[in-house]
Amino acid sequence: MNEERIERATAYIRELFRDSAGSHDADHTLRVCHNALRLADLEPSCDREIVVLAALLHDVDDHKLFSTENNANARAFLTAEGIPADRIGQICEAVNSVSFSRNRGRRPETLEAQIVQDADRLDAIGAIGIGRAFAFGGEHGRSLEDTIEHFHDKLLLLQDLMNTDAGRKLALSRHAFLEAFLREWEEETHA
Repeated sequence: MNEERIERATAYIRELFRDSAGSHDADHTLRVCHNALRLADLEPSCDREIVVLAALLHDVDDHKLFSTENNANARAFLTAEGIPADRIGQICEAVNSVSFSRNRGRRPETLEAQIVQDADRLDAIGAIGIGRAFAFGGEHGRSLEDTIEHFHDKLLLLQDLMNTDAGRKLALSRHAFLEAFLREWEEETHA
């Protein structure tokens, strides 16, 4: 894996998200990359460079954040890096597998895409996931109750949608934390 390329990709996402805060920012992307590396360590047959680049670039064309088409931001970075077209396609395939709303009910075909999808989903649950849910809710004018509904519509489903054994194991405690939070929420709001 080309470490200098990974550093340039990290700098690229820091620049692209420099004015972003909250649910989808550079810190989120770096946590997803960290999660992806943890999962990749347990899947020795995966292509780590594809995993890392897809994790770092997974939100650079997110429809909630950018008005790009065909992974324009990711492709521009990867092309400038001299990455061959077939590998760009593999990275973009992994990137495109991440979105929950756009991939509902579909399991990614490649191990690399499965890892990146699991890594992103891990950042949506547990303590970080709770914080991100409320940040996103605030960014989009959702009430607290609407944000709690998002837990039921998406976040509580993620544990059962993990692709990898390692992803499933890591999701267990984070999912339990979500459930404990919701029990406390229910108790405090109906006291």
